[in-house]
Amino acid sequence: MKTIIVGAGSDLGVHIDGAHIGPAQLSSDLQSFYKGDRISFVQDENILKSRNLSDRRKNEYDIDKFNSAIYKAILENINNDAFPILLGGDHSVAVASALASAKKYTDIGIIWIDAHGDYNTFDTTITGNIHGLPLATITGYKNHELRYFHDGNTINPENAVVVGARSLDPAEKDNLKYAGVTVFTTEDIKEQGAEAIMNKAFEIASKKTKGVHVSFDLDVIDPSFAPGVSVPEFDGLTIEEAMEINKQVVKHMEKVVSYDLVEYNPLRDLERKTEQIAINLVAQIIKAVEKKDKYGKIDLTQQQAEQYKVKIVPPKDEQQPEVKIVPPTELPQPTEAQQVTEQPAETPVPTQPQVIETPVQQPQQVQPTAQPELQRL
Repeated sequence: MKTIIVGAGSDLGVHIDGAHIGPAQLSSDLQSFYKGDRISFVQDENILKSRNLSDRRKNEYDIDKFNSAIYKAILENINNDAFPILLGGDHSVAVASALASAKKYTDIGIIWIDAHGDYNTFDTTITGNIHGLPLATITGYKNHELRYFHDGNTINPENAVVVGARSLDPAEKDNLKYAGVTVFTTEDIKEQGAEAIMNKAFEIASKKTKGVHVSFDLDVIDPSFAPGVSVPEFDGLTIEEAMEINKQVVKHMEKVVSYDLVEYNPLRDLERKTEQIAINLVAQIIKAVEKKDKYGKIDLTQQQAEQYKVKIVPPKDEQQPEVKIVPPTELPQPTEAQQVTEQPAETPVPTQPQVIETPVQQPQQVQPTAQPELQRL
């Protein structure tokens, strides 16, 4: 099955800068082995980002505009039998990816791998950061303003599962309980094991549904291992636990219809630790999707699943990484949001996959043009 990598370069949902440049860096890293199609969206560099503590709807209009463009692009590609992998960006971009899959498949479940519940509403949010509202929006729990572009079903909260939670606002806990969302905490994972929790998560998310959307927030990992996120939460998962969760996603890949990896913030990373973890997670999913046939079936034995685990390499030059990451020489400074573009390789080949840069102020997709070959690193 073919994949489409969708870069969603926005950090409008959080008051901290940096996550908007994460997708461009990860996409650059993927050039070493991924030759499929890619589409990139970046937030308008002229947007004056709200940081007012009393603003409970920070950047709402611009987030809606950005997500509307992503939603349309993902839906078009899903309708062409592509498996979308969205690279964020803050977690508010998942509203677009999850609802696009819900539009296509009508009834799906969702597994939300995150240190936070992201189940606030405009009434209960403490910070006004919209990246704390997406799961509630996706499951139809208020926040209709954030999904105005979607005319299909929302996801049934009874088919929604949060995995790895350890930082929930008091009112948010009530929202989750009232809606009927299942929550597995970080402590649950450490006590029962990632495999047992993920088996339960897939059982709940896939019950009487036609597929499952998986959204993986890197802040579920302890910041001592993955510091490159905007809102870190201590006492999180180890790298091994995070990779095991992703391996379980691979094991259940026949049920998975779309996947997000979000909240990578290069400006907060140390020795590129988080970047390497992120690339390894995405590499596993890309390889697993390639095994899916046109009916979504995949036959993975335990041994085959192990083969998809890309080895985590030390941040120093102690050994050669299996997935080489590209030096972030073009990263902008944290003082101002800047539009980033992917740097192509040198040799032009007209038949190569398209790479489309789409500014959010022009939501319609740019016509594909012949692009240079993406060289293997």
